Amino acid sequence: MSEVKISAEPRTEFGKGGARRTRRAGLVPAVLYGHGEKPQHIALPAREFAAAIRHGGLNQIFTIDIAGNAAATLALPKAIQRDPIKDTYEHIDLLIVKRGEKVQVDVPVTLTGEAAKNTLIVHESNTVSVVAEALHLPTEVEVSIDGLEAGSRVTAGDVKLPKGVELAVDAETVLAVISAAQSTTSTEDAEGAEGAEAAE
Repeated sequence: MSEVKISAEPRTEFGKGGARRTRRAGLVPAVLYGHGEKPQHIALPAREFAAAIRHGGLNQIFTIDIAGNAAATLALPKAIQRDPIKDTYEHIDLLIVKRGEKVQVDVPVTLTGEAAKNTLIVHESNTVSVVAEALHLPTEVEVSIDGLEAGSRVTAGDVKLPKGVELAVDAETVLAVISAAQSTTSTEDAEGAEGAEAAE
C-alpha cells in the first residue's frame, strides 16, 4: 500500500465549539502522536481523507504535510470517530510511524470459494490482527472455505498471509464456523405435524 500525501493545518481552537467550526470549514479535527513526540492537534481536509480511506481502507498510511513544519510525517489512523447519521468523520487519532517499522493492525478477512451444499457460514470475526511493515500493510487477507463441510472451523492459522506479514493472534482463533443449514422440508413437516395435533 502506498502512502497518500495530505496537507494539514495546526489546530488552535479546542472544545466542542472549536471542533464544530473546524468541521463546518470542511476539515476534520485530528491528533497526531507517537514516537515520544508531543501530541499535535491538526485539522485534515475531510473530502481528501474520506477518499483515501475509501480507496485504501482503514489502514491507509498518510504522509502528512503540516503547514509550518519543515518535514512531512508518516502516520496511520488508530481511531476514527464517525457520525452514524451524517456518515461524516468527527475526529481522528493518528499514530506516527517510521519507514521500516513494524506495526500491528486489524485487517479485513475475505472468505473465498464455496462451502459444501446445505451449509451456513457463521462469521465470528470479519478481521484478523497482523503485524507488518508500516508501508506494506495488506488491505485484506483471504482464506478459502471451498468444499468445507458442516462442523468445520476457519481459524486465523488458515489465512493466506502475504510475505512479511505475521499473525498477531493465536492461530487457533476462530474466524468462521460452517454449520448445517436448517432444511425447509423438515421445518414444513414439523409445522404440518403441529397443525395436525391442533386439529385433533
